[in-house]
Amino acid sequence: MNRTAVQTVVSPSPSLTERSRTTMHAALAGTQRGPRAMLAFAGPAIVASIAYIDPGNFATNIQAGARYGYALLWVVVLSNLIAMLFQSLSAKLGLVTGRNLAELCRDSLPRRWVIAMWIISEIAAMATDLAEFTGGSIGVSLLCHLPMLPAMCITAAVTYSLLQFEKRGFRPLELMIAALVGVIGLSYVAELTMTQVNWPALAHHAVTPGIPDSTALTLAVGIVGATVMPHVLFLHSGLMQNRIAARNDRERTALLKFSNIEVVVALGAAGLINMAMVVMASGAFHQGSPDIASIETAWRTLTPLLGTAAAGFFLAALIASGISSSVVGTMAGQMIMQGFVGFHIPLWVRRLVTMVPAFAVVASGVDATRALVLSQVALSVALPVPMIALVWFTSRTTLMGRYCNSRITNAGALICTAIVLSLNIVLIVQASGG
Repeated sequence: MNRTAVQTVVSPSPSLTERSRTTMHAALAGTQRGPRAMLAFAGPAIVASIAYIDPGNFATNIQAGARYGYALLWVVVLSNLIAMLFQSLSAKLGLVTGRNLAELCRDSLPRRWVIAMWIISEIAAMATDLAEFTGGSIGVSLLCHLPMLPAMCITAAVTYSLLQFEKRGFRPLELMIAALVGVIGLSYVAELTMTQVNWPALAHHAVTPGIPDSTALTLAVGIVGATVMPHVLFLHSGLMQNRIAARNDRERTALLKFSNIEVVVALGAAGLINMAMVVMASGAFHQGSPDIASIETAWRTLTPLLGTAAAGFFLAALIASGISSSVVGTMAGQMIMQGFVGFHIPLWVRRLVTMVPAFAVVASGVDATRALVLSQVALSVALPVPMIALVWFTSRTTLMGRYCNSRITNAGALICTAIVLSLNIVLIVQASGG
């Protein structure tokens, strides 16, 4: 008697990334609605938002709050509004064209311009990683009572391990970054409950411009550099291009709508965290310790002022910020390199290259927090390059079609670019003694 062998093939369960894509397609088709459908689209702006609450923000915001109280809150608000506009443009560029900003620069601009932009962008990526990697290492150093160099080695190992999530698709990495953003946000919510807040003064200074002195100007430019980040303008377009492809204009319009909502929510939350940093520093240090100039001193001073719990929350937020932003910075640096020069380099090489300046700074004995603030000023000087490119590409009807910028959007983007350029010119004149 013949027997037929029946072989049962068990299909592997779909990955998180595959399930997210399925949910997004169902939402675009109108067969799935509600919070779950909305959450499936969340991710790129959350990843981008970590760059707006990195250790560079800790350094500039602590100094701003300690020295000037609430006086520079308006810079935080302005920077965040600029960030929302430009991150939405970056996301739109990736969604509509299916290409990232660096790739479009390489294929559309003269070669000499491309080389110059690549060099400037690479310097910005290194300055970014100097702030992020050094900041995370400061947190590990304080937590484990280690010298900075061993702490940097631990931070390097942790960030490289987290970068391996990218091999499993976009969703695991997005969820990991979202969890770390949550740690930072909850830590500062807890900090605010331990700090006296002058709400009328907060509301006044959040919308009233003012620069008390020349040092405040340097800090203001540093806040802009720490908030609107050059590398993340490149990154956001790349995060959108490979996530889900729109099958028609209706789906593309829906994707843009979801993207804009996410940008406002994610960057709005990042802006509130930045404001909380300034408010906490003002409440803790402005009256008694206005000359607080380093993250380490701020952490040590918090314990007698606000208690051990406040110092613990501060440290948790700093470590989460440093590790997650260093991961995002490496992703952005990889995308910039691949986009401008068109070839792939191993992730460990990219991680090593961007870590070298941070190790050099620490080994030379330069104050880590001072290096953080100066790196943010360098980022602000580099910022107009991707800003101008982004406005130009998203304004081209031949590239964007019906999704090109409106006149109002173009006007707002040009005004924001002019503000950044003006701040940079003033800073250069000030630095040259003019």
